[in-house]
Amino acid sequence: MAPATPDIPAVERIIVEMTNALRSGKKLGEVHSNAQLEAAAGAYAQYLAKSKSFSHTADGREAGDRITAAGYDWCSVGENLASHLDSNGFESRELARLAVEGWLNSPGHRDNLLAPHMTEIGVGVAEAPGKHPKYIAVQLFARPKSLSYTFQISNTAKEPVTYTFGGETKDVGASAGVKHQACLPSTLSFEKVGNGSAARPVSARYEAADGLVYVLKPDKTKGIRIDIEPLQKVP
Repeated sequence: MAPATPDIPAVERIIVEMTNALRSGKKLGEVHSNAQLEAAAGAYAQYLAKSKSFSHTADGREAGDRITAAGYDWCSVGENLASHLDSNGFESRELARLAVEGWLNSPGHRDNLLAPHMTEIGVGVAEAPGKHPKYIAVQLFARPKSLSYTFQISNTAKEPVTYTFGGETKDVGASAGVKHQACLPSTLSFEKVGNGSAARPVSARYEAADGLVYVLKPDKTKGIRIDIEPLQKVP
């Protein structure tokens, strides 16, 4: 009996559906198919299939390089690869299931599947030449650069202020400012004003947002007062 032959476009579509079902179960946002990501994933799947190589850098490039070459302007990207061989061939849904379950059971691939802030996806599947049916799947996740944001902190106080953003603790000096450009949503938390034994705690948390200036002003009671103003754009 001839090996079962999957419908490759159907496999690609089912992988996206299964991925979104997993994300929905974890209360994560849906990822939407993007033509440029699909083109990059499909081209790389074909390359891996024909070259009989299997790595994230088999063509000498990273995933980000490949999606940039496809015309996608990104600020965050992730890539999953899968390879399946069976002399009996594969039904379309079975092949999709094997790929998604394999990724789900691998910590790094699972992180990509369930990355909270990824918004778009592209999947490519290709058949590799050989005696037995073998299929390569490439799954790309990305967050477009258009979703990145910029904000500033302006410290008008005469003491440094300590804050955390993106998991890092930083200081903004007295009468100084700092500018942040970020891809992923994150909390901006002001922790203390002053140094050493003279430092006083501050409790102020914000979801950092685009186009804002967090102006730190001296306050006798609280140490600092935080005013939020629009960022003045250069003409």
